[in-house]
Amino acid sequence: MTSPASDSPHAEPIKVIDLFAGAGGFSTGFHAYVPEGQKSSPFVSVAAVEFDPAAASTYAENFPEAKVHPGDIGAWDPGDFIGSEVILGGPPCQGFSGLGKEKADDPRNQLWQEYIRVVKKVSPRIFIMENVDRFLRSGQFAELKKITEPGEQLEEYELRVEILNSADYGVPQARKRAIVIGTHKDLPATEHPRPTHDRKPHTWQPPLEDEGNTEPPLPWVAVGPAVFDRTRFVELRDMPERPDDNSRLGLGKPGPFFTHELHIRRTPEALSLARYRAIPPGGNRHDLRGKWAELPDRCIYLSTPSWDSHNAGSGDVMGRMHADRPSVTIRTEAYKPEKGRYLHPTEHRPITQYEMALIQGFPEDYKWYGSKIEIARQIGNAVPIGLAKALASVVHKALRG
Repeated sequence: MTSPASDSPHAEPIKVIDLFAGAGGFSTGFHAYVPEGQKSSPFVSVAAVEFDPAAASTYAENFPEAKVHPGDIGAWDPGDFIGSEVILGGPPCQGFSGLGKEKADDPRNQLWQEYIRVVKKVSPRIFIMENVDRFLRSGQFAELKKITEPGEQLEEYELRVEILNSADYGVPQARKRAIVIGTHKDLPATEHPRPTHDRKPHTWQPPLEDEGNTEPPLPWVAVGPAVFDRTRFVELRDMPERPDDNSRLGLGKPGPFFTHELHIRRTPEALSLARYRAIPPGGNRHDLRGKWAELPDRCIYLSTPSWDSHNAGSGDVMGRMHADRPSVTIRTEAYKPEKGRYLHPTEHRPITQYEMALIQGFPEDYKWYGSKIEIARQIGNAVPIGLAKALASVVHKALRG
């Protein structure tokens, strides 16, 4: 099959299916990619599958051209979308994540097989699977490699596998993810995008001529200038009121809320506020050892016996973000400082859903559905926009270059 050149004004759009689509981070990154000399993205989202009703409502609102299936992927027939050239998706990673119990028999671990079922039926030219880095050490990944061997059900695809760090692609967040790219053997194998940013760009060495981009990388993007300088003078607010039946899918989720409306105020208890005030820039729970605070009704020890007795484990609990470097990985409960380094670099508060979304790269006018907890979950589960955009560039080159 031949395709028009990318510099043709009549180049055929690249149809994309997004599985386990969440709020649409992967799709947003692909739509954000505009080839040099073009005025718009060549990618068009034609279908998406998402089980969570709030996330499905968010996706449908932002990609109205896509047919969204808000339910179990096992019940979805992709027959209407045969001929789509690209399939994206990140099967649920809780069974592989180092934060969980990593149960080999976790039923969520088998959802990648539904992804493969869709690939087999649609026969895209390229598919991309995103997951936590531990996925590459799982039995499921071993099975995936096996079914691309000669004589197996996906023998017509060649895999390329790497662990990519979002910070290497201009995202103000150090988030490592396993990226599996499967390319139909009618095409040359699609290689992963070369990093555009580096922790220590002065150590860069020019690549060989046939290695592609020869531009030296830029420094990693610090989260302070990229995000917290933008939110410094934005007023913290309550969650706006929105109707529950206003989405395209009619799933009863409140919304839409714009990204910039998610700078949500909180009312921390006096003890929590005293802890925030006692943690210096760059500090964490260890800075609370031996410190007491005078509250209106009592004098209280700021640390806990558990924190005092554990020198191992995550030191990032109750940690302030470093303004001069990328943030830590934004997870689904990044608005809770007891879950990691999620305190504002200087202000005495946790980061907000607004700041979470900006760190992930979502635009200010992105539209969200769900409660503030459901929206935070959508943000934390998303593929960072900058990483998805970089992947879109190599997919476009493979298909239209």
